[in-house]
Amino acid sequence: MKSIISNENFKKIISKFNELEPVLVVGDLGLDKYTYGEVKRISPEAPVPVLEVTKEWTTLGLASNISNNFSCLGIASTICGVVGEDSHASTLESLLEENELSTWGVVRCSERPTIFKERITTSTQQICRVDYESSAPLVEATEERLFSRISEFVPSHSAIIVEDYGKGTLSEETISKLIKLAKEHGKKVLVDPARTTPPHFYKGVDLLKPNRAEAEIMVSLLGSQTTDVLEMAKILSDKLSIQQIVITLGGEGMALYTKGDKDVKIIPTVANEVFDVSGAGDTAISLLSASLIAGGSLEDACWLGNCGSGVVVAKKGTATVNTQELTDFYHKIYSEYHD
Repeated sequence: MKSIISNENFKKIISKFNELEPVLVVGDLGLDKYTYGEVKRISPEAPVPVLEVTKEWTTLGLASNISNNFSCLGIASTICGVVGEDSHASTLESLLEENELSTWGVVRCSERPTIFKERITTSTQQICRVDYESSAPLVEATEERLFSRISEFVPSHSAIIVEDYGKGTLSEETISKLIKLAKEHGKKVLVDPARTTPPHFYKGVDLLKPNRAEAEIMVSLLGSQTTDVLEMAKILSDKLSIQQIVITLGGEGMALYTKGDKDVKIIPTVANEVFDVSGAGDTAISLLSASLIAGGSLEDACWLGNCGSGVVVAKKGTATVNTQELTDFYHKIYSEYHD
């Protein structure tokens, strides 16, 4: 019989979600816009499809989607990041407020635009994506304002999620100071890394969650050439002084490693239908983190993250999962595992 989180542990973990202290989310903020329609002809001006738009919608993206995921699970959070002085910033703040999320940690600046990604899509495929962004490092004054906000929230929050997309928000100094401050207050730091960020920036965090490609790049930058999942997990754990490593493996699930283990444990993927993978990683880190904060084991936390991802990949666009959807999906998977 295959192993899956027990009914008792599943119920115990999710029952604690609405009792958790707020989680602090730090990282790149942005908006995801979806322009959806049908293609019925090719343009006479150039050999490109003409999309007849039938629907448009804008959602919270990047690190702001983590807070949105927490909200849907009944968990309070505070988001800290940087936006521009533009209309997209106003839209992002409005969406945060509409979803009853705090805007107190959002820092505006004039030197960069608010990150905005527009996906042009039909019912069967994404035609293209248009990105408006700057990945330049923050200027010193903005970086200081951002860390000032972070330092206000760390003492009163249960843990810190660092959501790094490599867009310039998180410098080595900011991450280093954040880790030091978190340790002083006994708070865990869990990181969803960017492949473009030097791996030593994350030294000393409590948990690192790269995907396979990110893990390979990080290990290479640390001076080793291997694609073996166990070896990569050991290298990341040892060289970066990280207690727990979770490497997501796409269709193969997740590989779990705790410092000192002789092997990795594989949690298989449970997605039945894949429509759109946008935001699946956000849901995974949200549920993984929430479950650990609620007292779950790493294995149980990964099972919840995996189930949550299984729900959102069947939805269109950057999506979230609520506890009822998560419970329904879990019971379906549980019954399949015990047939």
